[in-house]
Amino acid sequence: MSRASTSISHFIRSHPVWMALAAALLLLVILFDWNWFRAPLERYVSKKTERTFTISDLHVRLGFTPTIRLRDVYFSNATWSGYEAMARIKEVEFSVSLRDLPDKILLPRVALRQPDLVFEQLKDQRKNWVLSEPSDTSPSKLRISTLSVDQGRVRYINHGEPFEIDVLASTFDPASAAKAADADAAPVNNRYAAQYKFSGKYHDAGFSGSALTGEVLSFQESGVPFPIKGQLEAGTTRLQVEGTVADAATLSAIDTQLRIEGQTLANLYPFLVLPLPASPPYQLQGRLVFKEGRYAMDDLSGRIGSTDVQGSGAYVQKQPRPLLTVRLRSKLLDISDLGPLVGVQTKGTGGKPAASQSQTGNRAAAKAAEQVADPDHILPAGRFDGSRLQKIDADVELVAAKLKAPTALPLESLRASLQLKDAVLTLQPLEFGFAGGKIASQVRLDARQPVLKSEVQVNFNQIRIDRLVPDNPAIAKGGGLLGATMRLEGAGASIAEAAGQSNGRIAATIGNARVSNLLDAASGLNGGKVLQLLAGGDQTINVNCGGVAFDVRNGQGTSSVFVVDTEQTQILGSGRFDLKQERFALAVAPKPKRMGILSLRTPVHVQGSFKQADFKLEKGPLVARTAGAVVLGVIAAPLAALIPLIETGPGEPTDCPALQRKLGIAQSSAPAPSSK
Repeated sequence: MSRASTSISHFIRSHPVWMALAAALLLLVILFDWNWFRAPLERYVSKKTERTFTISDLHVRLGFTPTIRLRDVYFSNATWSGYEAMARIKEVEFSVSLRDLPDKILLPRVALRQPDLVFEQLKDQRKNWVLSEPSDTSPSKLRISTLSVDQGRVRYINHGEPFEIDVLASTFDPASAAKAADADAAPVNNRYAAQYKFSGKYHDAGFSGSALTGEVLSFQESGVPFPIKGQLEAGTTRLQVEGTVADAATLSAIDTQLRIEGQTLANLYPFLVLPLPASPPYQLQGRLVFKEGRYAMDDLSGRIGSTDVQGSGAYVQKQPRPLLTVRLRSKLLDISDLGPLVGVQTKGTGGKPAASQSQTGNRAAAKAAEQVADPDHILPAGRFDGSRLQKIDADVELVAAKLKAPTALPLESLRASLQLKDAVLTLQPLEFGFAGGKIASQVRLDARQPVLKSEVQVNFNQIRIDRLVPDNPAIAKGGGLLGATMRLEGAGASIAEAAGQSNGRIAATIGNARVSNLLDAASGLNGGKVLQLLAGGDQTINVNCGGVAFDVRNGQGTSSVFVVDTEQTQILGSGRFDLKQERFALAVAPKPKRMGILSLRTPVHVQGSFKQADFKLEKGPLVARTAGAVVLGVIAAPLAALIPLIETGPGEPTDCPALQRKLGIAQSSAPAPSSK
């Protein structure tokens, strides 16, 4: 017998009790059944949570990260829930990280077979999955790193958002799916082994879709990406993504190619809480990357209506409000596509009106307050939802190389910068290239109070008169520069409403210019001059100066200056307008500076709505001149009938420097074009 065998025999004879215990322990390990702890475990969990907990089988594989398998799991719901069970699972297997206890319960891996789960959260933040006292509202310590689901259903209801989603999960063999696919079908990517079909609601907006993923999903706090390819439909909105995502429950990273299209950007508000306008149909695509609370959209391109857009954007989750940053450029921007930004309705598919902002806020009060557009008015009446401006901060820049205008307006380019902070929106600059010059604007909307307050400043600089007059071979082109300024402050939920209560000043001036001699003669009702120009050809004449100014109080404008002085005519006028009713009345009195014949000089009244104007001649002077011509023609000779129609030229030169000082609008020193 060897020395080792002798030592063992000696140890056994010397320690019979220890040897008996060791043998018993070995026998216990061999014959041990973890189901002996099943009933005590059920009683403990049921008592601790005050819910019914049952299982049919329990198995544990020991180690530094033990693995636990449960079969036929039933766990009843919280008493406040309308669902009977929180969990019914055919089989669940999970591992537990012992080193993270007791700070948190970290489950590195969870595998579910045929689960039916309901996760629910109340407005007061109570959660049915918190495994403690039912009234406990503290954050859950449970963390799941990876998750796989085989043939199951998961429902999540958050009554506070409100948000709910119903997910049906299934797994498949990629190789078998590829063989089963039709010859003409796209090949199945071997990266995908699980399919999820889902539907739900978010802020009363329904959605549905499907997604293909890897067999195992990273779920919480892992940072491990998994492949995904999916699509989502929400009303008229379509979303497609393909790429990778990390942590399905609490997104920690996204890197996907994204394509989104729909009838109006405003429909995205319930999902993104972004105050996007009620745009025409759109289609956009780009690369979406999310990391450390920041969503970035790179290589953004697409169309909004007939407008092409390129650029980038970012959305940062921060307190007290998220921040949206956008940089966009366009080669050709259709100005009608910007109508919704100022409350103008646009046409959707089939010529139907696109939704307005208030129609997409899902608020009954906003819908009831939406006004039907008045065909007799031109000021935009679409109502802005001021509460949307309180949800987010924004920094947006838009540059358009060329503009397409819905009318013959000589719009050329656009440069705009929008800042939204603390519910105050500022557009500065909002600059249009216009008729060889520019329109430089500043707009401020204050949504900190229930009623929106607005401030608008607009300056027309270096506007070329020849670009404003339509081409007509019978009329000389003319030239020169026009300047104008507008300063208005108002309050209201639409441009029309704010204008109807606004205060401020509107002024315009012209100087160092030339206009059509034919138009000047016609404005003075000088028939002899008109006939002469029609026979011999139109020419331009100098405009010494001109200007008009209106003081605005409570939407009512009254002229304080109204004069145009040419080398042949002095035109004086006065007028009023009503921004609320969109009506105006002007009286223009031409006073020729030179003598002429066939003149019926009399004041002209122009009045009506902003959309449709009419004019009439003042009857007194006109009747007197016409009657005098008739009487002389009867009692004397035909040539004598021309005497009342001879213009004696009462027009006087205007003090142009004093006029410019009164208007307060700077003029260019560029020389006026010469006559032809």
